[in-house]
This record gives sequence, structure tokens and C-alpha cells, in this order.
Amino acid sequence: MVCLHGFTDTWRTWELVLPALRRRHDVLAPTLAGHAGGPDLPRPLAPGALADAVERQMDEAGFEIAHLVGNSLGGHVALELAARGRAASVVALAPAGGWEPGDGRFAEMIRGFTDLHRDARAAAPHAAALMATREGRRRATRAITVGWEHIPAELLEHQLLAAASCDVEPMVELALSEGYPLEAEMITCPVRIVWGADDRLLPLPDAATRLRRLLPQAEWVELPGVGHCPQLDVPVETAQLVLDATA
Repeated sequence: MVCLHGFTDTWRTWELVLPALRRRHDVLAPTLAGHAGGPDLPRPLAPGALADAVERQMDEAGFEIAHLVGNSLGGHVALELAARGRAASVVALAPAGGWEPGDGRFAEMIRGFTDLHRDARAAAPHAAALMATREGRRRATRAITVGWEHIPAELLEHQLLAAASCDVEPMVELALSEGYPLEAEMITCPVRIVWGADDRLLPLPDAATRLRRLLPQAEWVELPGVGHCPQLDVPVETAQLVLDATA
């Protein structure tokens, strides 16, 4: 199994679900290129570059084909890899690439990551102190989860520091110019798409409209009272949804 995180995050977003997944699978959870601890982004950056880097990591690990799990940007990369024939199955948690072309809210959302990066850099020197407070932890999770009190402060501190060091601008520029291209007709493996009904970053139904059109064969699961990152919000339920899809 290969688990792929979202934009500005790292592999550690899977920490709360990894114990359950590892009981059934050998798990590779890489950090995406351009993200804290991951490979450098190639210049110039082109569509498919993140999937290229994951393919190399899969090859190095001896994973010719794997069950792919991805959240947000990682969900889109998982679908890209499925189109390349590298997936036994895909579970995509609120995958990127679901806005219809021309929807201005997509560009607004993507540009928001520039502001997020600026704010994270400003807050980074105070990360430990911020996450030591209830208010700071809620601010850090407001856009990505509904439930948050169970998430370790140290993990949230790590995510803030990761967002501050992410190579954001090239990926924002690429998304604005190219969108999230996907050869959906090449995907032949089972696909389960899981979406939190209270996702504030990619809200239903509009942020999923294009994917519903491109992937009519996919199974869709909507989670009430859950935000953008189900693996953080409801880790037990998320792990079970993944394991059921791969059984």
C-alpha cells in the first residue's frame, strides 16, 4: 500500500491510521516532491512530476503495483498513478482536481495556499507555543478537520513547520495554469472516493463535480460531520474504509 498526503503536508498525516493499515499491508508513506523532507521539485515543473517521483519511490521499494490511498493533492496523484497502471485499487480522500474548468472558486482556493504559506512562515518560530494552547490547535485544524482534540499537539506542530518549508509557489503556478489533468479513461482498477460532508477546503458538491463526471464507475462515500482530512478527523473510520476497499 502507498499513502500520499495533501498539499503542504507530509507523510505524517497518516500516523493515526498507519497502525491499522500495517496490520494488513506493507505500507510506503512517502513525502511528495517539493514538500518538507521530500525530493526537490524539478525545474521547470510540469504536470505529472509529483507522480513521476512517487513512481520512482515505488520502484525503489519494489512496489510494481500497490493499493493507493491519497488525500487532497495526494488523492489526485493516486488517480494519476492508477491511470499509469500502478494501482491495484485507489481510495481517494477529497482528491484535488474536482472543480469544473472555469470555476473561479478553484483559482481562489489555490491562491489561498500562498497566503497559508506566508502565515505559516510567520508562525513557524512560535509553533510549539501555539500548539500548546487549545486555541492554537483549533486554529491549526479549522480548515481541515471537524474533530481535532484527539490530534497530538506535536503532530500539529510538525504540520505547521512543514507548511512553512513547502515549495509552494511552483505548485500553485502549475495548478493555476494547467489545472489537474487526469486520463480518467485509463483507470481500470476499483476506485473509492471518500469525502467529508463538512469539508471547508474542497466543499461538496462543487469541488467534486468534475470527478463525478470523469469517474462514473467510482464508489462514493460521504462522511457526515467530517472535514477535508478524514485520516486526521476520524482515523478509525478512515482506516476501516481503506481496508474494506482493499479486502
